[in-house]
Amino acid sequence: MTGKSGNKLLQDSEPKLLPLMINMTDRKVVIFGGGQVGERKAILFSRYAPTTVISHNFTHILQDLSGEELKLIKTTGTMSDAEILDYLDGAFLVIPTTNDREFNIKITNIGHQHGCLVNSVDGLDDLAIPSIVERGDITIAISTSGASPALSKYMRKKIETVIPAEFETMALLQKEIRVILKSSIPDQRERASILWAILEDKDIWSALTHSYEHALEIALKHLSNGND
Repeated sequence: MTGKSGNKLLQDSEPKLLPLMINMTDRKVVIFGGGQVGERKAILFSRYAPTTVISHNFTHILQDLSGEELKLIKTTGTMSDAEILDYLDGAFLVIPTTNDREFNIKITNIGHQHGCLVNSVDGLDDLAIPSIVERGDITIAISTSGASPALSKYMRKKIETVIPAEFETMALLQKEIRVILKSSIPDQRERASILWAILEDKDIWSALTHSYEHALEIALKHLSNGND
């Protein structure tokens, strides 16, 4: 059956993914598979968390990146359930990326039994890894809930072209002004109003393209106006 009823059944069966920002400091990530997919996942997660890649073989890039935050463990032969469980000790997230689908499923099941979150190349499981745009303190995550990784990548490239460098410096300026406001203006609504006025000040945006100090000087005038 198709139509609205069919669409609703499909929607009800899909995972409900809530976008969150998670502090990954000291949260162990374990990746099974040292091929190109494992390499891509390792490059991403090793920037945020201690990451271990377990595989019979590793790409040259993984071998070159191996260090304090990215450890490689070379295995031989068939891996037993006990060995998998041992590698998952203390893990927060497990990512099976081998070319053996049955083995990936086994890792997923053991990971869930051990209380780990799982990101799978064969399906969403517990989480989807978004395409990420970073500009200093600004992070934009893009996801199609696994429907089209290519579209996520396409959207990321589009968004990167419309976010100029001034957004990064504006974030720094807002952070600096917020610290000053919290120590000088007790009313939260007044602080929010001043911060918004700074965002709408075209002279500040223009100054950010040339001098952060000049932009800050203009922004500080909004504090004086707010206390008048």
